[in-house]
Amino acid sequence: MTNTFRAIAHLKAKTDKKQALKEALLALIAPTRNEPGCLEYILYEDHVTAGIFYMIEEFENEAAFAAHIQSDHFQNFAKMTDELLVDPVNVVRMNRVSN
Repeated sequence: MTNTFRAIAHLKAKTDKKQALKEALLALIAPTRNEPGCLEYILYEDHVTAGIFYMIEEFENEAAFAAHIQSDHFQNFAKMTDELLVDPVNVVRMNRVSN
């Protein structure tokens, strides 16, 4: 359909870090949405299991996503992931096939 970069990032908090992870992810939203090329950046939490999060991300292209990963706010978050997450962030890239 288009050449945008779409992905879902899956993040699972350590048992005692659920609130800390949620706060860290919420802190990413405003600066990321202000980045050039960011089309969508929405955080969801699993309905049944607290501490499992999904970030729905859409950027104009892969270069805009790459710039996001290099941004100061994302790099600051990345430094905290070992402390907050059970597993590394799992980013699943998707191609849109319908409207």
